[in-house]
Amino acid sequence: MNERRRLTGVVTSNKMMKTVVVEVTRTYRHPLYHKVVHSSKRVKAHDEMNCNIGDEVRIVESRPISKQKHWVVEEVIKREERTADAGVGE
Repeated sequence: MNERRRLTGVVTSNKMMKTVVVEVTRTYRHPLYHKVVHSSKRVKAHDEMNCNIGDEVRIVESRPISKQKHWVVEEVIKREERTADAGVGE
C-alpha cells in the first residue's frame, strides 16, 4: 500500500459524468473548550464504479484530474439499498 491519504465518506451527488460529490465528516474534541465538534467537507472525486447517492466510499488522493477533482473513488464500502419508487411523487 502507498502513502496516499485515504478518507471515508458518503456520496451526496452523482449528477455529473464520472464525478461524485463525497461528504467527509470528522469528529474531534476542541483543544481549548473540550466540546465535541462535528465538521464536514465536501470533495469531488473521480468515479469509475457508478456510485449512487448514499453509498459509503473510500476515496484516495491523486494527481489533479481537473480544476476541482483531486480524489478518486477507491472502493465502495457499503451500497445504499434503494427501492424503485423512493422519492417519486412525494
